[in-house]
Amino acid sequence: MKKILALLMSVGIVGFFVACGDSKTESNNGEKVYTIKFAHVVSAGSPKGKAADLFAKRAEELSNGKIKVEVFPSAQLVDDDKVFQELKRNNIQMAAPSFSKFTPIVKEFNLWDVPFIFRDNEHLHNVMDGEVGQILKDKIAQKGFIALDYWDAGFKQFSTNKNPIILPSDAKGQKIRIMSSKVLEEQMKAIGANPQNINFGEVYSALQTGVVDGAENPLSNLYNSRFYEVQKSVTITNHGYLGYLVVASEKFWNELPDDLKSVVKQALDEATKFEREESARDEAVLLANLQKYAQDNADKLTIYTLDDDQKKQWQEVMVAIYPKFYDLVGEDLIKKTLETK
Repeated sequence: MKKILALLMSVGIVGFFVACGDSKTESNNGEKVYTIKFAHVVSAGSPKGKAADLFAKRAEELSNGKIKVEVFPSAQLVDDDKVFQELKRNNIQMAAPSFSKFTPIVKEFNLWDVPFIFRDNEHLHNVMDGEVGQILKDKIAQKGFIALDYWDAGFKQFSTNKNPIILPSDAKGQKIRIMSSKVLEEQMKAIGANPQNINFGEVYSALQTGVVDGAENPLSNLYNSRFYEVQKSVTITNHGYLGYLVVASEKFWNELPDDLKSVVKQALDEATKFEREESARDEAVLLANLQKYAQDNADKLTIYTLDDDQKKQWQEVMVAIYPKFYDLVGEDLIKKTLETK
């Protein structure tokens, strides 16, 4: 037996077995490997899914293998309702929940739901990457999470089976599905609609059966979930916004060496730039697909786009209710957002 062992050692096979046994904790040069489990709830083919995969690739490359990222899409590991407790426990190290999931722990995150507060994508990103975005990140940090970068989901559009919602008055009496949000409730009440809080997975059926008349969604939800099949009209209003914040486990972050924190930030910077560009490209493709469907099925779906005068009417109605959000979001944050160039 000793002779066999000596022979194995002479050709390096024992060393090979030892290395394999420790592969989860050590790299080839004997340094520790830090594993990041990145969980999200959308498909791997979505802009967010592709960006998470790019982050994983770049983090491993930039760290020379000292960081390994395992991405779990489509809620395979955890859904967003439980993501914060799993981050606290360090069972997952990174996630990218939608903004609405943050509002129970930081009420100021309701800012992102305020209607017509963002002029366009450039203004939105300047808010995210500027003073207001940092203020909100700091508030998340106070709750024990590492707030990293903002990712896009897209601006929201109205759809309905009743009168097309082109002017605010067109929504009067219509039952509109919303996510759970005090800001969205006030928005719907301001235009005379009846807000209905329904889980996303039940929206198609609710639209199809008339439980609700309409909804508000970014094009990604509207098209990929095929809501257009059970709606008579879609209006491109860009009245609200949906997005994500990439966060990390505080316990994991505190254990990560400073040089590897820099690697994570660099990889994430690249992924964020990609995600925003991919989201814009994706939105353009989805709009073209939706327009093609409407063209081929003119008896089933009509698409409307607001002109400048119509958009101004919406803005006047919505800006008038901003004071209702001062206690929830903060007057200063709303004003800083509006004043951002």
